[in-house]
Amino acid sequence: MAGGRWGPLLTALLAARVAVAEEAGPAQAALPEERSWVRPMTASNWTLVMEGEWMLKFYAPWCPSCQQTDSEWETFARNGETLQISVGKVDVIQEPGLSGRFFVTTLPAFFHAKDGIFRRYRGPGIYEDLQNYILEKKWQSVEPLTGWKSPASLTMSGMAGLFSISGKIWHLHNYFTVTLGIPAWCSYVFFIMATLIFGLLMGLVLVIISECFYVPLPRHLSERTEQTRRSEETHKAEQLQDAEEEKDDSNEEENKDSLVDDEEEKEDLGDEDEAEEDEEEDSAAARVDEERNDAQDQGPLREVQEDGEPEPEEDTPVQPSPADTEVVEDTLRQRKSQHADKGP
Repeated sequence: MAGGRWGPLLTALLAARVAVAEEAGPAQAALPEERSWVRPMTASNWTLVMEGEWMLKFYAPWCPSCQQTDSEWETFARNGETLQISVGKVDVIQEPGLSGRFFVTTLPAFFHAKDGIFRRYRGPGIYEDLQNYILEKKWQSVEPLTGWKSPASLTMSGMAGLFSISGKIWHLHNYFTVTLGIPAWCSYVFFIMATLIFGLLMGLVLVIISECFYVPLPRHLSERTEQTRRSEETHKAEQLQDAEEEKDDSNEEENKDSLVDDEEEKEDLGDEDEAEEDEEEDSAAARVDEERNDAQDQGPLREVQEDGEPEPEEDTPVQPSPADTEVVEDTLRQRKSQHADKGP
């Protein structure tokens, strides 16, 4: 009795609860999700960071370190209006071009931008540190990315293109291996063949372009230029040969001049020796003549001294002996004979 009495009541209560749940389900699904204050940045809107003050975070969905800083980054973005700064984020998987433009090599990566001037933030991704970085303007002590390192430079634009191509190739590789189930080595062979074919086509295009813009010279002009070139080469060869001959001639003349100078020096030395010998002979002959004159002058004096008083011994000159005179004459004869032998 009791079970039959309460059975319909329990069934009615369960039916009412199910009806209430069904009515509440669509209402709960219709509630909007919590609004995110972080602005996603893509290749189409990244130029917004060139104006005003921005903080950017580069992340990947599979990165654990990036996931740990998500809540702190959301809090920082929520207070962006108070700090007068805009906060954005870049998914490197979906936007490989932007990761190449900023040359992101580690995750997570943070950047500060102020009126188009970019700086790398290397501090922790904690709200307090990020807030102090902006309020205390610590970014002023960080060296900016200028020149070719700037994300807005032409170099980094080319880097963005390369990263975009690599991202598309990676997605295509995943499509081959995951979606279609093709082996990885088949995918690698496909990309190698595609690279070779693309290189050949680019080379063919360059050859065609060069042929279109290159205007060949007429035949007579080409022959004339060839003759002119040959004549110039011949003229240069002749000039080089003439220069070598002149150099050789100058060396021969220098050698001849040096030989002539040596001979003249030898002749001058011989003339000096002859002059000295002549002077010696003249001086010797003069001495002999003086001795003879003295002997002739002293002959009468001796006769007078014999007749008269004898003179003091200290005033009488010493007369040379005939033997000494003969020795001097023999010496003169020998020198004259030697001089006569040297003369021829």
